[in-house]
Amino acid sequence: MADTSPGFYMAIKKTELYSSLWQSCDELRGGMDASQYKDYVLTMLFMKYVSDKADNDPDFLLEVPKGGSFGDMVALKGDKEIGDKINKIIGALAEENDLKGVIDVADFNDEDKLGKGKEMQDRLSKLVGIFQGLDLGANRAHGDDLLGDAYEFLMRHFATESGKSKGQFYTPAEVSQILAKVVGITKDTSQDLTVYDPTCGSGSLLLKAADQAPRGLTIYGQEMDNATSALARMNMILHDNVDASIWQDNTLSSPQWKEDDGRLKQFDFAVANPPFSFKAWSTGLNPADDEFGRFDYGIPPEKNGDYAFLLHIIKSLKSSGKGAVILPHGVLFRGNVEASIRQNLIKQGYIKGIIGLPANLFYGTGIPACIIVIDKAQASSRAGIFMVDASKGFMKDGNKNRLRAQDIHKIVDIFTHQTPLPGYARMVNYREIEDNDYNLNIPRYIDSTEAEDLHDLTAHMRGGIPDGDIDALSHFWRVFPNLRNTLFKPSDLSGYSHACIEATQVKNTILAHQEFKAFSTSSLRIYDQWEAEHLHRLESIAIDDDAKALIHTLSEDLLTRFAKADLLDKYDIYQLLMEYWKENMQDDVYVITQDGWKAGNELRTLKVAKGEKLKETPDLVINKVKYKSDLIPPSLIVARYFEEQQNTVDALQVKKDEATQAVETYIEENAGDDGLLEEAKNDKEKVTKATVTARLKALKNSLSDDDEIAVLKKCQSLFNKEAAANKAVKEAQTKLDQAVYDKYPELDERQIKELVIEDKWLATIKSDIKAEVERVTQQLANRVKTLEERYAEPLPELTTMVSELAGKVDGHLKKMGVRW
Repeated sequence: MADTSPGFYMAIKKTELYSSLWQSCDELRGGMDASQYKDYVLTMLFMKYVSDKADNDPDFLLEVPKGGSFGDMVALKGDKEIGDKINKIIGALAEENDLKGVIDVADFNDEDKLGKGKEMQDRLSKLVGIFQGLDLGANRAHGDDLLGDAYEFLMRHFATESGKSKGQFYTPAEVSQILAKVVGITKDTSQDLTVYDPTCGSGSLLLKAADQAPRGLTIYGQEMDNATSALARMNMILHDNVDASIWQDNTLSSPQWKEDDGRLKQFDFAVANPPFSFKAWSTGLNPADDEFGRFDYGIPPEKNGDYAFLLHIIKSLKSSGKGAVILPHGVLFRGNVEASIRQNLIKQGYIKGIIGLPANLFYGTGIPACIIVIDKAQASSRAGIFMVDASKGFMKDGNKNRLRAQDIHKIVDIFTHQTPLPGYARMVNYREIEDNDYNLNIPRYIDSTEAEDLHDLTAHMRGGIPDGDIDALSHFWRVFPNLRNTLFKPSDLSGYSHACIEATQVKNTILAHQEFKAFSTSSLRIYDQWEAEHLHRLESIAIDDDAKALIHTLSEDLLTRFAKADLLDKYDIYQLLMEYWKENMQDDVYVITQDGWKAGNELRTLKVAKGEKLKETPDLVINKVKYKSDLIPPSLIVARYFEEQQNTVDALQVKKDEATQAVETYIEENAGDDGLLEEAKNDKEKVTKATVTARLKALKNSLSDDDEIAVLKKCQSLFNKEAAANKAVKEAQTKLDQAVYDKYPELDERQIKELVIEDKWLATIKSDIKAEVERVTQQLANRVKTLEERYAEPLPELTTMVSELAGKVDGHLKKMGVRW
């Protein structure tokens, strides 16, 4: 069984780390808002990470001095001067590693934010205790950007809680991924090439871009806000980019990165999410006499800096440079001087493409934005601009919208391969843009509106379903050519058909049809072939394997295979796998790549400090000890090895439920105002076994209440049967739980792999794909049902029916003596 000694650590799961980090935020809420307490939480995360990393990695680039480690903080728990002493510990680490002004921004001795005296002492002691319970040095799995992902998790939540005015320090990770992928960085990109972000915020865009190159890129960033630039520095270190160059100052008025001759330094790649429509962009500079020549194509409006940042980026790119910039949609169509700048940039050929994004993605604003992709290398030969309208692909996430994995992949695929797709993407040549006065508003060039579902007046008048509506389902009829004839037959009226199946039976008819069965079989065969291809790869997962490389291989192959499937959208299938990976499978894989398959034998003992609540739901409770499995839930072991015992528990549970129902029914029949159980109710007007027993005792010597006694004894008997049934269930369940508990250490590696790979991962993925197959056919069934019900009753028949019913009502009223 699991080793529960203090020295035993299993790889920490991402979901558990996120939960602990967010709990640390709870300790700080109240005295400050999220835009402030993020500095405390991220500083504590940084201190814990650096200390653990230094303990586990002798080649770690940062030095942890004596008196400057997280361990020194732990020693302060309960100390009356904990706040001041934490500041000194952080200061020691900052001094040793040239991180002054970076990790010492938050004041841990601020009474206004953290409380006075005992309140601060307790709050900071709890905060240190939460991080003390995390072993951030134990995760060595290759490709496991545990801390980087945790940082992203915190930044997203901080941005969400900070609200509209303070959420601009963070670009959503999904949007960052798109910029990083469309900017032109490939697997062949050299490590010595440079990537630049002039408004880098917390650095997420730079890191996502650098991640696209196999060995990373040389990173340069600048950020105006002091606290946010500090976050960026910490973020770089947490992502193992210690050498990244981040500078704090105003990029437009005081650009830091310059050549020896004073010109702006030029970079290979640039990514940016500048503040939208920044009003004070010209503070500290004279745009008409800009020493760097950034505004040769026009000076942006005095109180709108969108084009100022774009022009700065273009000037900061080499002649072969590429960039991707997030800007509000207004830059595509606003007039006056911005129209002139836009026309000049188009004529220069710098704009390779424009990607329209959904509204409400960003934390600083709800307005829709776009990505402008710059490519100087092909500017002279460019004949048009590739446009993508991705505004409708997203999911709701609280009060914000979020791009799904499938949305990101589709955007990147379509843009990278310049693939035209009706209603989504097309290449727009310069002549067409010129004809539109250089207005780049995407709806001018891509119509993504859905066709109206129009009613047919003739069909309403004369009956029948318009053949045009049926023909509109042609993508289904290509796969189900004979199903159409099963569902519809021609009517006497040319161009119209009649339904052959009752609307309520349409779905069952489709599911039972041989063509649907063939479609379902062929769709699942694609999955089966994918599973067969990768089963050995899954079985071969070993310690230190790259988990992210694994899911990339699995998901890309699944996407490729389902591109050939009928009716199914390959991106929908891809999304199913990526959702399961994010919610469950990635944690499992990271555990295996850290601890090996033996992790399947382990059960963690769940412990909770006095006065605190248990954070996790136990999987098993044996002799009052709570256990959690990190890899194999007990239900999988039960299903494979203890089916008969589970059937016994289920059967006893049915009997217990029947006994409970019998008690409830009997009480309901006899506990009314005049019922014989009325006197057996307690203060809460409930009849219980105890109240029945007490009432019987009270009537022990009574000779005149035979009927009531009989009812009470019957009720008592039913309660006893329920108790016996409940006891039987508990005994059987306890016996089953003990058997499962004993089975964990007995599992060999082959059995663990069967349980995890076949019973858990692959069974879930296949089930999800089966559901997607049925969902697609449900779309057909719903549409057919809608058409049938819409035209089921022609207007003349309805009029006649109304007339007949009106006549009957009139006749009944006359019989009742009512006269009009």
